[in-house]
Amino acid sequence: MMKNTRKLMTGPVILALATGLYGLYPAMAQDRPIEGKQGLGKLPNVRPAGMNTPTPSPSASPSASPSPRPTGGPSPRPVPTLLPTPSATPSGTPSPYPTPSPSPGATPVQEAVVNWSVADAGDLLAAIMAIGDEGLFPADYQPDALRAAIKAGAGDALDQQASKSFAWLVEDLRDGRTPMTARVQWFAVDPDQDDNPTTALMQRATTNHDVPGTLAGLAPTYPDYAALKEALAATPKAQTKLRDAIRINMDRWRWLPRDLGPVYLITNVPEFQLRLAVNGRNIRTYRTIVGKPGRTATPQLAEKVEAVVFNPTWTVPQSIVVGEGLGQQLLARPRAGYKVTRMEDGSLQVVQQPGNTNSLGRMKIDMPNPHAIYLHDTPSKKLFDAQVRAFSHGCIRTDRAVELGMTMAILGAGMSQEDAVATFEAGKYKKVPMTRTFPVYLTYVTYGRDINGTLASFNDLYGRDGPVLDSFRAPRALHTTQRKSNEEVIKLDNPL
Repeated sequence: MMKNTRKLMTGPVILALATGLYGLYPAMAQDRPIEGKQGLGKLPNVRPAGMNTPTPSPSASPSASPSPRPTGGPSPRPVPTLLPTPSATPSGTPSPYPTPSPSPGATPVQEAVVNWSVADAGDLLAAIMAIGDEGLFPADYQPDALRAAIKAGAGDALDQQASKSFAWLVEDLRDGRTPMTARVQWFAVDPDQDDNPTTALMQRATTNHDVPGTLAGLAPTYPDYAALKEALAATPKAQTKLRDAIRINMDRWRWLPRDLGPVYLITNVPEFQLRLAVNGRNIRTYRTIVGKPGRTATPQLAEKVEAVVFNPTWTVPQSIVVGEGLGQQLLARPRAGYKVTRMEDGSLQVVQQPGNTNSLGRMKIDMPNPHAIYLHDTPSKKLFDAQVRAFSHGCIRTDRAVELGMTMAILGAGMSQEDAVATFEAGKYKKVPMTRTFPVYLTYVTYGRDINGTLASFNDLYGRDGPVLDSFRAPRALHTTQRKSNEEVIKLDNPL
């Protein structure tokens, strides 16, 4: 085992650590604000919007937009496909989850009104008419009403309309156009509206007379967004299905933080791949196994790696201990590798002990969250050879998880390579807390760059494209205070 384990941590991994990761330590201090994302602070000369709650106007109809709404019509050429669509989970399969309703406490967002000059409002109108380049729809931001207000000159009407159009445009560029009710199983809270609030952005744009620059600073910095934007510009309008796929996934990048951080893990569920990235560049990639469609589908999360567990134990869920009778079976016929304990209330607790046959494998990467989702090793390595790898109960089984866990321990806990290897080879449970945490993003991208950097489509495994596309076909919905899906949190703690 010693020889094989040392092989895991040599060559490209150590080279990546030495040249690409260790030098980032000063920028990775926990809770340090990411450069460019600090709040803009309190700014003066802002008028409250009062009771003028924004409402969509008739001018926001699809036909008024130079950039046509998605039609879902046939495409003259097929979308490039990386993975075949399995017959058991065809693309476009309705989601097993009902479309969520708005949170009971969610209310429409109301932004303040500021003073607008005719020149700044003209720049805003020009930005709106060109917003199709970002995969959005000009008609959503009431260009006709803004044009009329500009023609009438400076005054209250211009202030009201320009502030409304700007606020809606900022919300969609920064946070995404898709309403929360169409983001199925989306539990990743985007902090961008806290870091760069709309009113502060509006005040900055009008004070500095730089509407284009303020809006341009909202685009996601993740490289895939720029690649999708270029692809949208190069795709003929007749290619409706491809353009729809690009728009859907451009918007998904806006649902995440604009800047993902200097070092992070990101997995694309439909691609069955995990990336360890530094400054947007992939250092290592890992094949994954994700949740089966249905109640065990993997939700979308943005969490932090807070610990790695060498040689983990697995506490068997009561659904198996009681529901499948495992507890009583083990009492009658003890099995090597399992420890059974009768608790004070009379229930049985079954804990699988560390080892090569443990359901979590030899490594667990802990990212505490209400869904009990984490990254982990598996003894069933052959499953990574399958092309469609949706076999789990929600957690992300990760190929070469021991290598990844050791990398996290070296980077986040200051372990030496020798200590990491020795801890693994000891074969005993060892939880190593991170002194520097790492963001980990569980995303759902159905069109984007694959691990080789080539744009490709991925099977819509859980049928989550449909609600997004439907929301694009409808008039823009008012943004609310809801920050994530209010669907049931399903605790997916069974790695089998």
